[in-house]
Amino acid sequence: MYDFLVNIFGSNIAAFFVAASLPLFLFILPYALIAVLAERKVSAHMQDRLGPMRTGYHGIFQTIADIIKLIQKENIRSSATDKILFNSAPYLIFIGSFAAFAVLPFSSWFIGSSIDVGIFFFLAISSLVVAAILMGGWASNNKYSLLGAMRSVSQIISYEIPTAIIVLTMVMISGTLNLDTITQQQTSSFWNWNIFGGAEFGLAKFLLIPLMLASFLILFISTLAEVNRTPFDIPEAESELVSGFFTEYSGMKFAMFFLAEYANMLAVSFLVSILFFGGYNSPFGYLGNTLGIEWLIPFEQFLWFSSKGFFFVIVQMWLRWTLPRLRVDQLMTVCWKYLIPYSIAILLLVGIITII
Repeated sequence: MYDFLVNIFGSNIAAFFVAASLPLFLFILPYALIAVLAERKVSAHMQDRLGPMRTGYHGIFQTIADIIKLIQKENIRSSATDKILFNSAPYLIFIGSFAAFAVLPFSSWFIGSSIDVGIFFFLAISSLVVAAILMGGWASNNKYSLLGAMRSVSQIISYEIPTAIIVLTMVMISGTLNLDTITQQQTSSFWNWNIFGGAEFGLAKFLLIPLMLASFLILFISTLAEVNRTPFDIPEAESELVSGFFTEYSGMKFAMFFLAEYANMLAVSFLVSILFFGGYNSPFGYLGNTLGIEWLIPFEQFLWFSSKGFFFVIVQMWLRWTLPRLRVDQLMTVCWKYLIPYSIAILLLVGIITII
């Protein structure tokens, strides 16, 4: 992808960066609109309701109508807020959420940046969300916003520990921080996916399978907490804190927080699929190979990658309308008493197995 853009735009840096980022916006922004509608429909059907039905056929244009409404709304700001931090927070959370997609391999052809420290970049740039949430909550000068921000920061920082340990475990197995390389190692068959022990360890993979299943569960639970989704949604907790850290926001700034949440859901879903489920690799081979049409393969890879990501997003939505919200003490207990010790034990066991 990089070489392709260089050949087209050459040294025109501005046009190059626009062309490199445009596919992400053409994909992620429509996804966010569809995901919001999907969540409303999923929740409605789980509760034996219909959900949005009036705007378009079965309400398919409802989210678009909501975005148009939010764009036209006035950005109201209390005189007691810290103007600079208050206005900066939505942009910072938007940047942190969408920049993480730059290192994700959507297919063997379309990778924003196939850098050798891809996982490190993903974890580092997504951490901007913590700073943005704290800025927005503190600058709002609202007790609900501040409480929501403090809850969110303590929650995200805590759950980043088991996330980082499991990611380190997968790096130990793969021997690289490059997400595209990790994906390529899981090619040929679903049996080579890391959830089944990968393709590098022969009979030792049968010892790795239960550890990989446990690692997947820990990573999924941790990322669920990092994106503030139920049962870990205490930073928003509508019944307690109105809307949490973005209570004071309105108009498009409110929409940016909302869109960033769904972008984060998709980003962590993609990370889980790359580390454990082969990324863009097909479990059964490619139709392009069967028909001898090589240019079709990258499109198939993109569809597989998107499907895996969307599947985990739907699971996150399903859990939201299934599980009750945890108390603050329960949330911290799950992390510090269970996930962190288990993830450390898995790291040690995987290290022993890979050495042997």
